[in-house]
Amino acid sequence: MLYIKNGRIKTMAGAEYPNGQILIENGKIAAVGENIEKPEAAREIDAKGHLVTPGLIDAHCHIGLMGSGLRWEGDDANEEMDPITPHLRGIDSIDPMDECFENARRGGVTTVAAGPGSGNVIGGSFAAIKTWGKRVDDMVIMEPMAMKAAFGENPKSSYGLKGKSPYSRMAVAALLREALFKAERYAQEIDAYEASGKDGRKRPPFDMKMEALLPVIRKEIPLKAHVHRADDICTAIRIAKEFGLKLTIDHCTEGHLITEILAKEGYPVLIGPSFGDKTKPEVRNKTFDTVKILSDAGLDVAIITDAPVVPIERLPMCAGLAMNSGLEEQKAWECITINPARIMGVDSRVGSLEAGKDADIVIHSQNPLRDLGSQALYTIINGNIVYQA
Repeated sequence: MLYIKNGRIKTMAGAEYPNGQILIENGKIAAVGENIEKPEAAREIDAKGHLVTPGLIDAHCHIGLMGSGLRWEGDDANEEMDPITPHLRGIDSIDPMDECFENARRGGVTTVAAGPGSGNVIGGSFAAIKTWGKRVDDMVIMEPMAMKAAFGENPKSSYGLKGKSPYSRMAVAALLREALFKAERYAQEIDAYEASGKDGRKRPPFDMKMEALLPVIRKEIPLKAHVHRADDICTAIRIAKEFGLKLTIDHCTEGHLITEILAKEGYPVLIGPSFGDKTKPEVRNKTFDTVKILSDAGLDVAIITDAPVVPIERLPMCAGLAMNSGLEEQKAWECITINPARIMGVDSRVGSLEAGKDADIVIHSQNPLRDLGSQALYTIINGNIVYQA
């Protein structure tokens, strides 16, 4: 049992408490507010007027799959031998001992969506995981959480430069469609087999790739589309609508150029990495303005680091830079807490400080969106103090 007192508590659930308390029991938030009494058996943390927030959330990264400080030995994010690999599961490459997880905890990031990179047209499944643990199985909140698909330069360069398909954006779209058509038919055949009572009808031959795509076709998880250029964003939307899929638009670098289209379609957008060099032609229009523009358009917006592209612990810095481009502070906090939780489908457990939710809490030395010198004084995951400055 843990008791936090004297905190400036930002719940991300509507309420804020200038001098509040949080009671944690069995890894969950038992109570949050003011005038909460400390149970005799509880360990006490005096926040001393510091800012207390939910654990921060990055809805798109590759930590644990791309080993920090390693070359090919630690790059387990892309199986660039086949452009269609939905049967790959990101959790099978995640190394909890990667120092990026420690850095995440030091930066107050407690939950991430981690999974395959963008080398393949379909790369495999993402998982929502906590950033604390020795075995990934014990860190999972939701798996599979999404199915990675990639458009544009990355799959083109992975295969086209080797003289293989896809060489063009047409081929990227065609390969994705082909896989989805096959998965749709596979699902129909399985449904017909189940509806027949399994009597007199043969089950379709097992296909591991199609099995992996069933949650996508059945709208249980979204297609997680790596898209930068405006035309690639529109292609991802076109294909999602053709098959009636759930979709998240990840990176969304040129989203500000087609604001009215994105506002009309209403898919969640995960923006970033906006910090750093323009490393390839399709990100030439990247800007921190995108977050404000699309947020003001009424879209569900999350800010992402794509770590290790931007170090995971710099997630709040990225939110602060979006504020420098005009984003309201409250919306900036939403973009790294409750919004990504909602987009990932795990908001019943994380993203805000509410009774019954996981006790993932950060006590900050300063406001990390405004002060680069801010640090996490305490990072708490599932009610455990996993980092203390």
